[in-house]
Amino acid sequence: MPLKGIVFKYGANVDTDAIIPARYLNVHDPHELAKHCMEDIDVEFVKNVKPGDIIAADANFGCGSSREHAPLAIKAAGISCVIAVSFARIFFRNAINIGLPLLECAEAETHIKAGDTVEVDLQSGVITNVTTGKKFKAKPYPDFMMQIVNNGGLVEYTRKKLAGAK
Repeated sequence: MPLKGIVFKYGANVDTDAIIPARYLNVHDPHELAKHCMEDIDVEFVKNVKPGDIIAADANFGCGSSREHAPLAIKAAGISCVIAVSFARIFFRNAINIGLPLLECAEAETHIKAGDTVEVDLQSGVITNVTTGKKFKAKPYPDFMMQIVNNGGLVEYTRKKLAGAK
């Protein structure tokens, strides 16, 4: 089932401190983290984000410290997918581990504007800018990663695998 939402657009090098400021790192409730997601770079984000919306960003999204709070705050805020030119490696791993899909596609990022409606098919890697009608191709997820994302993250995926192994 494709993901579809309105785009929030950010530049290059959005670090984990910008995604969730360090002053909230003592918070572990995802819903509380979501209330502060992006607040230092986009004060309107939490007021305007709706479930299913999408973030598009330039290169090196999620750089900085390796805090798991950053992808958790994004997912809990309702973002269904992040599209960027590239991601910091640890951020990418943490996002997949909690079931937040990420796609690298420079061409899509270049042609997607804030406020556009975008549809993403993770299975095929096709990104469609519904607003303009343009389509882009990102590398699709391998089956095992799709299973992790579809199960809501690595913990749930592992629980289901272990339950089926008995």
